Amino acid sequence: MTPVLADSVRLTDDGVLILDRRNFPFTRDWMLCRTSAEVAKAIEDMVTQSSGPYFAALYGMVLAAREAAGLRPHAAYAYMEQAGTRLLRARSTNNHLRKAVHAVLSHVSGSGESLVSTAMTAAKAGDELYRGRSRALGTAAASLLPAEGGVLTHCWADLYLVELVLAAQRGGKRLRFFCTETRPYLQGARLTAETLAEMGVDTTLISDGMGAAVLQSGEVDALVTAADRVTMAGHVINKVGTLGLAVAAAAFGVPFHALVQAPDQDARTADDVPLEYRPGEDVLHTMGIRTASDKVRGLYPAFDVTPPRFVTTIVTDRGPFEPHRIAEYYAEGEPNQ
Repeated sequence: MTPVLADSVRLTDDGVLILDRRNFPFTRDWMLCRTSAEVAKAIEDMVTQSSGPYFAALYGMVLAAREAAGLRPHAAYAYMEQAGTRLLRARSTNNHLRKAVHAVLSHVSGSGESLVSTAMTAAKAGDELYRGRSRALGTAAASLLPAEGGVLTHCWADLYLVELVLAAQRGGKRLRFFCTETRPYLQGARLTAETLAEMGVDTTLISDGMGAAVLQSGEVDALVTAADRVTMAGHVINKVGTLGLAVAAAAFGVPFHALVQAPDQDARTADDVPLEYRPGEDVLHTMGIRTASDKVRGLYPAFDVTPPRFVTTIVTDRGPFEPHRIAEYYAEGEPNQ
């Protein structure tokens, strides 16, 4: 069975349907975004997360093409560029949005029906390419895991996770997963753990503060996360909390494998990556309920940077690399996207 989060963004005649992850899995509501601006707002508001924004941006650009269809070619392209910029600004740290916008902008042409059809073709190609690369990445990651053992995750759902589990199952591996809850949105509890459970995987939920203790216990054979971005120097930028787990894993001799389709050539080091800060108010609430008094304020850096010395392997769609050798990814040339 394909987990619902693996197909959570859909293009329709009326707009883009996005599964609202903010209350998933307790409710499974779909938000209809009728314009490209509404898609950008949904991404910004965390309606969709993980690889969801990539697909939302792809099909948001198709909506932009529909919106610009009545304009002359030059004006239509300019409109789509503006829509793409709005989508990019919705979340700044993960560069999947940039790839999605580029995938469509680099192939659109003309105006009217031609503009819409070329945007649609490009978006579908970008969708299929992303899924194929995720499958290759998942297969490579599964090969690094033991035939039987424990895996600790952090804020990690969607295709990288699904493809790793499917590859492990095909290989007859028996893995059990420990998932951090990942506050304040509880993505680990609501998204990652639910996806694993849907796939019939042995899944245990722990609080964010338990990671080091579980790593120390000997029950974990690998720390495995996705990466929102990886620099050419091997820095891993991911959901805040990844750094602490990576340091603890190194202290207890547990390998840390970070999954990303490709390192970002535009990011030589972590200084080249914008780190998103979300409203501190989010930290004071959990699932809509205030969990701190009005006497305090919150701070919410959404991502942190794990230096390469705490990373064992960076797993890409072209296989695994040691962090200091990640630039070799491009020895084969540029990927299709």
